Amino acid sequence: MNRIESCFKGLNARGEKALVGFVTAGDPSITESIRIIRAMCEAGLDILELGVPFSDPTADGPVIQRSSGRALKAGITLARVLEIAEDLRRSTEIPIVIFSYYNPILAYGGDRFYRDAAAAGADGVLIVDLPPEESDELTGTWPGKELAFIRLVAPTTPHERMAAIARGAAGFLYLVSMTGVTGSGGLDLDEISGVAGRLKACSDGTPVCVGFGISTADQVRSIASFSDGVVVGSAFERMIEDHLDDPDLPARMAGMVKVLKDATR
Repeated sequence: MNRIESCFKGLNARGEKALVGFVTAGDPSITESIRIIRAMCEAGLDILELGVPFSDPTADGPVIQRSSGRALKAGITLARVLEIAEDLRRSTEIPIVIFSYYNPILAYGGDRFYRDAAAAGADGVLIVDLPPEESDELTGTWPGKELAFIRLVAPTTPHERMAAIARGAAGFLYLVSMTGVTGSGGLDLDEISGVAGRLKACSDGTPVCVGFGISTADQVRSIASFSDGVVVGSAFERMIEDHLDDPDLPARMAGMVKVLKDATR
C-alpha cells in the first residue's frame, strides 16, 4: 500500500476528507519553496501536489502562470523539482504527487522520470495534457507501479468515457470542477455534486478529489461533503505572490492550511 492509499484509509477512519495542496516547486526560490512546503506539511496538509514549472501552462490561470515564470527564472527544471521532492521526503511522509505537463517529462525521458521520481520518494504523477489514449507510450514502459498515475475527469466528460478513465485510475481521480483554467470563479456546487456522484458510482472505490477554482473554507467544506478530497492551488500561490518578500510567508501558508484543513473535518 503506497502513501496515497494509506492517507485515504487513515482519513476515512477519522471521518475526514483530504486537503490536497498545489504549489509550484521553486517559487519564489528553491530555499523558500522548501521552507513554505515544510510549513504546510506540518500544518496538516494531507497530500502535496508539487508543480513542475512550464513555459506554456495552458490549463492554468494567471496566478499559477506567474508562479511558473518566477520558478523558471530561479532556474527550476524537472531534475531540480525531483531534488526538492527528495529533500522534502527526509522530513515528511505525506504523499507527494508530481504535477506536470507532458513536455518536461518527455524531454527528461519516461523511464528515467519513473526511476528518479520513485527514488526521490514521489508517490504519484498527474500529467495535465496526457489523455488516457496517449498515456501508454509513457506508462507502458514503466518497470513497476510505485508511481500512481492520477487521471483527470472534466465536468463535460460523458459517462462511458468517465467509466473508462476510472478503470485505469490509481491513487485518486481528479475531478475538474469547471470548464476553464485554474483559479477561475463561478463554482456551481450543485452541478459539481452531481458529476462527483456519477464519477464515484463508477470509480470502484478510487477516491475522488475535486479541484479548480476552490479558495475558501466554505467552498472546501461544501465540496468535502460529497467528495473524498479537495484540491487547492491558485489560492496558495496567490498567498505566495502577495507576500514574496515577507519572512513570515511560511507561517502565513501554515495558517491558511490549518483553516482549510479544519473545513475537511
